[in-house]
Amino acid sequence: MHEAALTQSLIKVLLTQADRVKANSISRVTVKVGQLKAVEPQSLSFCFEMFAKDTLIEGAQLVIDHVPARATCHGCRRSFDISRFCFRCDACQSRNIELIQGEELFIESFET
Repeated sequence: MHEAALTQSLIKVLLTQADRVKANSISRVTVKVGQLKAVEPQSLSFCFEMFAKDTLIEGAQLVIDHVPARATCHGCRRSFDISRFCFRCDACQSRNIELIQGEELFIESFET
C-alpha cells in the first residue's frame, strides 16, 4: 500500500507549512491526484485519518480532486482522454502521444 508512504509525506509537508504560517489547526486539505498515480481514494483517506491523529491536522476534511489522464497526439494533434490505460490516439491510432495530465500528486490547498 503506497498510500501509507504518500500520506506520511503529505502530513509532514502539511505540518511544516502549518508551522511556517503559525496555524493552530488545519480544517481542510485538498489534494490533486492523477488517474495514472494509481492511488486508492479509500486507502488514502484511511491513512490520512490515521497519520493525522494527535496532530493539528486531526479531524481535517480530506478532499481528493481526481484528475483524469489526457494526452495529445503528435500525429493528428487531437487531445483525448486515456481510457483503460490504452496509450494510443483514439482517432488515428498513433502511439506517438504526449501525456498532458493524469500524473499529478500534490497538495492544492489547505485551510486553517
